[in-house]
Amino acid sequence: MIVQIGGHVIKTGMGPLLLHLMRRGVITHLAMNSAASIHDFELCAYGGTSEDVAAGLADGTFGMAEETGRDMNAAITAGHANGWGMGEALARYLDARKETPGREHCVLLGAWTLGVPVTVHAAIGTDIIHQHPHADGAALGETSFRDFKRLAASVPALHDGGLVLNLGSAVIMPEVFLKALTVARNIGAGKPTHFTAVDFDMHRHYRPRVNVVERPTLAGGTGYTITGHHELLIPLLVWGVDAALRAR
Repeated sequence: MIVQIGGHVIKTGMGPLLLHLMRRGVITHLAMNSAASIHDFELCAYGGTSEDVAAGLADGTFGMAEETGRDMNAAITAGHANGWGMGEALARYLDARKETPGREHCVLLGAWTLGVPVTVHAAIGTDIIHQHPHADGAALGETSFRDFKRLAASVPALHDGGLVLNLGSAVIMPEVFLKALTVARNIGAGKPTHFTAVDFDMHRHYRPRVNVVERPTLAGGTGYTITGHHELLIPLLVWGVDAALRAR
């Protein structure tokens, strides 16, 4: 199962449930937008995340926290130099860091430790770490591009019975998934097909509906849109998966 997430999934505390599914071998690839990686990184490295956007925007301090921009950009720059993707680069940095108060709940670090591919898909200029003086466009672009290729390499496994979940990403992950899918089908003679695609979110949006649920399953498969709060839907999903596994 490929799971792709947006920032609010982490911000609302759903990370430990994703880790649970990874430990049970259910999630085979975890993909996220940059916002999710930032929230997860901050929770792991500093023990907290979030800020008052409106107040910070008024005086130009929004997103200007020194630690997040400095440390994440250092990790990404190191990843660029070492041939890693952005997800692996952030996980390796956190693993080597001495103080990580949120280590046991970190999905970046947990996925990497478990051997589950974890990829981060950035759009330049959308995230607070891009405002930092140490942000390197080449490093951001190359590490995220490596992760795109890694996701595209995971997509063929969806063929004939696989599952892709889009949890709370309204734009970035649906667009990335659509392109990864067409790469896989271009190389794989039209496969994968006959998989299930599901979008979970608080509101219904065009891109998840069309680019995850509808278009990818036209050649065979089933798509579902499930609307509700992450704090309700994701625990119910995990409960259902656990119940199904116990019944085997």
